[in-house]
Amino acid sequence: MQAAVSVVISCAGIGSRLGLNSTKALINIHGRTLISWQLELFKNIEDVRVVVGFQSALVIEEVLRYRKDVVFVYNHNYFETKTGASYYLGAKDANELVIEYDGDLLVRPTDMQMLLKQGGEWIAYSSIRSSEPVYVKLDSSGNIKSFSRSHGDYEWVGPCCVRKNRLQYTLGNVYNQLESALPLRGIHIEAVDIDTYEDYQNALEILKGWQ
Repeated sequence: MQAAVSVVISCAGIGSRLGLNSTKALINIHGRTLISWQLELFKNIEDVRVVVGFQSALVIEEVLRYRKDVVFVYNHNYFETKTGASYYLGAKDANELVIEYDGDLLVRPTDMQMLLKQGGEWIAYSSIRSSEPVYVKLDSSGNIKSFSRSHGDYEWVGPCCVRKNRLQYTLGNVYNQLESALPLRGIHIEAVDIDTYEDYQNALEILKGWQ
């Protein structure tokens, strides 16, 4: 793991499509909050930044149960923005290379540890599992060349790692932040994105298999 890397976990959103009246960071995954599973993945990373917005006090309280040295960053405009803004805000004062990890994401732990050992910039992708995926297309070298809402070879779920000077404030998603940097090295992982209640039920079963 190179020293100059920060991790930004984006937890500002409302999670309205999930229908559980809770920010996704606090949903129950086998008796624990989703954010607790995520923090465990980064227990050996010194600089972890959690971007908060909706239910921020509850998220902060939960995070502090697991570690006290997290940097909290507010996305006050969480009603109008998506994860792209949270990534930018979290990365502003971070190290040069910044890993983005969505607050609704579960990555197989062995895969996340593999990603943390990578050098330079990369984008992780997975087999198509989500009910409303963002697709990715690869070039012949295995680099990600484009994103699509309609069709593609695999699914973009994140995470990714790029230099913070690539990022700009945007109302869009993380993949919109990445489009101007393409092509970037793609790495296949096992992961599940929790956007809808169907995704949530699917994630519970997938996590059992990983354990």
